[in-house]
Amino acid sequence: MTTNRRCVMGVAAALLLGFGTNIATAQAQTKELVIFAAASLKNALDEAAAAWVKETGKPAPKISYAASNALAKQLEQGAPADLFLSADLDWMDYAASKNLIRPETRISLLANRIVLVAPSDSTAKIALASGVDLSAALGSGRLAMGNVESVPAGKYGKAALEKLGGWDKVKDKIAQADNVRAALLLVSRGEAPLGIVYATDAAADPKVKVAAVFPEDSHPPIIYPVAVTKDASNPDAQGFLSYLRGAGPKAAFERQGFTVLNRAANAS
Repeated sequence: MTTNRRCVMGVAAALLLGFGTNIATAQAQTKELVIFAAASLKNALDEAAAAWVKETGKPAPKISYAASNALAKQLEQGAPADLFLSADLDWMDYAASKNLIRPETRISLLANRIVLVAPSDSTAKIALASGVDLSAALGSGRLAMGNVESVPAGKYGKAALEKLGGWDKVKDKIAQADNVRAALLLVSRGEAPLGIVYATDAAADPKVKVAAVFPEDSHPPIIYPVAVTKDASNPDAQGFLSYLRGAGPKAAFERQGFTVLNRAANAS
């Protein structure tokens, strides 16, 4: 009887072990694709991801949007993600220097512009030329920007104002936000009379209008790189990256105002 009981218990244990293995395998196979993406990509990437799900029948990716610097730091701290889409080269370079991405997968996917935005009912008329002074247009208000030391849009904005000779006139009147969409929201709500955001952000919010476009030579090129992370565990990571380089997502990105580069990271 003892022997029979041991046999039964052994069979049960084996069945439970097999069942647990099957669950683990199923969970691994159905684990959602996790994407870390710059906040300014939200509208276009959401559209591209929805189309990918419809075309492939795969589970919807889990996309976390934030400032590129915050996402790179989260990766460094061990946060799980399969793909990283940055709004500038510096933070992707940082991720590469920390061995957080697979460098052979890195692509320069998109380009953007920065613009000066105002609430849609604003009558401000501004020319972004050498010697620009935004003080009068700001009045007692502040200029909304991403953090000028870490958020890509903020860094580009500061560089552009420095190049045009206008930074010292407004540097004490800046409302710095954690990401570019937060800066956009300050203007959209009427809490700031002016803001510096990407052209694609301005196009996504009907409550703001473009007051002026910064000259392209006033700041470094605005390039969005993408790469598979070093610890990517979802087998669809490379497939989704390849999908982003296709015709469907290209149209989605262009509708939002991006320029599609779709070139290897080391290409000029």
